[in-house]
Amino acid sequence: MPLKTYGVLIARAVDTRREGARETPHYQIHLTDDQGTHYRAAVNVLSQQKPADLLYLVADDFKHPVTARLEDLSGGWNPLPPGPDGPNLDFVRGNLFDPAGLRTLPPDVAGPDNDLADLLDHYVQRAIDDAQARLYLFGARFGPEPAVKDKVFGFLPGNGVHDIHMNQGNSGRFSGDDGVWQDGGLLLHFPGQSRWVGIFLAFQSQSWHTDDTTGHALRKVDGSRPEPGTRPVRIVAALVNPKGPAPEAETVTLLNASPDPVDLTGWSLVARVGQGMPVSATAPLAPGASLAVPITDGTRLTDHGGEITLLDAAGLKVHGVSYTAEQAAREGWSVVF
Repeated sequence: MPLKTYGVLIARAVDTRREGARETPHYQIHLTDDQGTHYRAAVNVLSQQKPADLLYLVADDFKHPVTARLEDLSGGWNPLPPGPDGPNLDFVRGNLFDPAGLRTLPPDVAGPDNDLADLLDHYVQRAIDDAQARLYLFGARFGPEPAVKDKVFGFLPGNGVHDIHMNQGNSGRFSGDDGVWQDGGLLLHFPGQSRWVGIFLAFQSQSWHTDDTTGHALRKVDGSRPEPGTRPVRIVAALVNPKGPAPEAETVTLLNASPDPVDLTGWSLVARVGQGMPVSATAPLAPGASLAVPITDGTRLTDHGGEITLLDAAGLKVHGVSYTAEQAAREGWSVVF
């Protein structure tokens, strides 16, 4: 079953602790919200399943429509109901980043700038030094525990957030935490720089093809994360805001980067708003060729930012992109990915 208490904590980082060689070490963050409530964020830096080193990706200049969806939330803990209509994270469906860019790091080893705790500390310490900076921690809440002091920072009541990582496609005993639109993550907002940083963590044992209802790994499907440069067909551009009156002639452009023709029969495009629509192709897409797919069948590309996903004939994700309202604001210009 999915996480019971999924949501996002919006607060200011004030302190950190690094847990050394333990079975399940975490990078611990002490935070306070605008009302003075204290929280602890426990960020995994090692997996209990092999391979143990976590996958990570840092988007140092994170641009995604989810940041606009966070604007109306207040500081402190915000529960998020399941589904794609809010600011929830989903590593498979939300097109937050390209999973081919994920890398591994050991949890905590001797020396500077060579482990996952060092990487987290680099960004969180920057946020501590900036009074305007706020952390947005997605995961599951624990506490509050009125009679129990926090075990790391000692504040009362014990209170915080964990599961700040991918929460679907799990194996073994952890499959009970599977769900969709409930992935964890860490976003850092630096208002003075008009900048967001995104930090995303996943376990190497997790699958990247999951059921749209349960979040469980799909059976008899290779759920390995894609390797860089191995996708034959990808989305390279979208004309979101064409010139002229409605209905506008929106298009999504596909490119076959492989050396072989690709049969697109049964393939489809899915936008966050509206239903999926088939990719209309009268012949296989030739090597190096592109195809501008007209957006039809009630699907639309909203000017307020959104996601576009390409599925193959089996319904498996081939590629996904996202764009912000700012990127879509230039009438007649294609958004290039």
